Amino acid sequence: MDTTAAAPAAGAGVMVGGAMMTPDKDIVDNAANSKDHTTVVAAVKAAGLVETLKGTGPFTVFAPTNTAFEALPAGTVEGLLKPESKAKLTKVLTYHVVPGALKAADLKDGQELTTVEGEKLKVTVKDGTVMVGGATVTIPDVVSSNGVTHVIDKVLLPAQL
Repeated sequence: MDTTAAAPAAGAGVMVGGAMMTPDKDIVDNAANSKDHTTVVAAVKAAGLVETLKGTGPFTVFAPTNTAFEALPAGTVEGLLKPESKAKLTKVLTYHVVPGALKAADLKDGQELTTVEGEKLKVTVKDGTVMVGGATVTIPDVVSSNGVTHVIDKVLLPAQL
């Protein structure tokens, strides 16, 4: 019996947070399956951005892990998730989104990306490691049906918060 036919083709998906992220799912559906991204998924829901990030796009999302959110000062996440902080939360989240589908190979050292929030993120590439706004891309090129997600190790905070 040939069992190789059941295996996904190379490049068909990327393992993130214990789940396979596949190009047939949108950014939100892929992220919702990652046990490492429950905080950002909760934040997207609290900000009312689910429908936007399930939209056609394409979007490039820099998705902080739960550990990245935990590194923020105590009470920051809880404060941002309160209904009265929806505008601030939306600013923080849209600062992690760039229009278009940019893979790691598209990101160049010194490049500036204009976020959906309006401010710019600076890209640094050194020895094959991509950094955006001071956060390191730990898992690049998670392709979804409506864009690309790059897992990052730090929450990016816009200057105008």
